[in-house]
Amino acid sequence: MFEYLIIIEPLGLLYGSAGRFLSPENLVGRSGTSFPPSAATVSGLYAATIEKDAIATLQIAGPFWGYSQDQAQNFYVPMPFNCLMEKGEIKHQLQWNTNAQEWQTELGESPVGKFDKGDRWIPINSWHQPTQVHTNPWQYLPHLHPRLERNQRKVDTASTDGSLFLENAVQMHPDTCLIYLSNICLADGWYRFGGEGHMVNVRCDKIADSTQELLNKPVGKEFALITPAVWGSTRLSYREPMTYENNHSQPAWHGETLLTERPIPFRYRLGGSGKTKRLSRGRYAVPAGTVYVLKEPLHQPWYQWKESWFPTEAFNFKRWGCGLALPLGEKSTN
Repeated sequence: MFEYLIIIEPLGLLYGSAGRFLSPENLVGRSGTSFPPSAATVSGLYAATIEKDAIATLQIAGPFWGYSQDQAQNFYVPMPFNCLMEKGEIKHQLQWNTNAQEWQTELGESPVGKFDKGDRWIPINSWHQPTQVHTNPWQYLPHLHPRLERNQRKVDTASTDGSLFLENAVQMHPDTCLIYLSNICLADGWYRFGGEGHMVNVRCDKIADSTQELLNKPVGKEFALITPAVWGSTRLSYREPMTYENNHSQPAWHGETLLTERPIPFRYRLGGSGKTKRLSRGRYAVPAGTVYVLKEPLHQPWYQWKESWFPTEAFNFKRWGCGLALPLGEKSTN
């Protein structure tokens, strides 16, 4: 159960993951980037500061963002995909019509027109009735770097991967910060975070009662993900949780439909004692914002969901807040 907000304020630039190496055949821009850092990345801050016994119970979720001076903790979470935007404003909140077997507007019609695409965020305090929508509060500042030979500071011109690669620095708006949820307090202070030894200021606050109440609500019949979800076993991934009995898998809940977009890559470092850190198995995750509609309500908040619904690779993926879901409320369209 989450108790704290981990507030991370960059002291300058951060770095997203490096883009692929550039060559005449592979001229890419922000290909391969990954920002904001995942919840698994934040766990590295804990690994360096708390005891191993305590870190075994660690639970983190994110990423989210907010304004640094917001005393109301009204941080921003991914907007559900059933919200359709036009010119920066929410025009429709689609509802599932069981009889017609389609998503419809508030007037019972199929949506018509072109709607804004891209990452959109809504304030947590307006989750059920969102009106204010924000885009990403950061921008990419690419830097072109030469690939050096392993044993000397000389450009590796013989490499088949090309001699240049694009590294994507990220600059956040100076009044904003990254936010994660955690069940363990992290000591305030300056930490190295985000690659290249960049420094961030970290603060830890108790989660506000209004947010805690929302997190503790059963997700019901219709809910949306605010973090990417990886369901399944160690080797198989699904678009919804599965149960495994007698060597057979079947859905953990009776889903009626879902509203989603293309899957996104999901991977994290497992650590290790050597110079090269081990990586988890590369997977595809159901993106944050995905809306699930069930045939029967699920009378549990996310923190009570079974760990068996999530893969386990060194750690259970629930540890990283996979599939953190909030209820959308009952909407009768039948």
